[in-house]
Amino acid sequence: MKKCRIAVLKRHFDDELAREYGVKGMGKCPMLKEGQVYYADYAKPERFCDEAWKAIYQYVFALAHGNGAFYYGDWIDKPGIAICNCNDGLRPVIFKVERTDEEAEIDYIPNKD
Repeated sequence: MKKCRIAVLKRHFDDELAREYGVKGMGKCPMLKEGQVYYADYAKPERFCDEAWKAIYQYVFALAHGNGAFYYGDWIDKPGIAICNCNDGLRPVIFKVERTDEEAEIDYIPNKD
């Protein structure tokens, strides 16, 4: 299993939808910023947004365990990379998930019962 690099590429904000459905004063995601980088394998990185992790973990898992050729070659042109986003419809964050050559290390002792 390899580690994956998760980079925050962009934060968006849908002003029209936020005016209709969001709370007053809402803006772009307050938890993540462009340029932040996290590393992950089987577990959510420390201080990474829980909701964003739920939306992208399957890409991290797939890249950590395989070569990263998604959807039969009709999505991302570069192997080992996924461009994905969190599921916040008013202020989504876009991530680049990239498989590294660094081996992941399990930081717990597996239970053998």
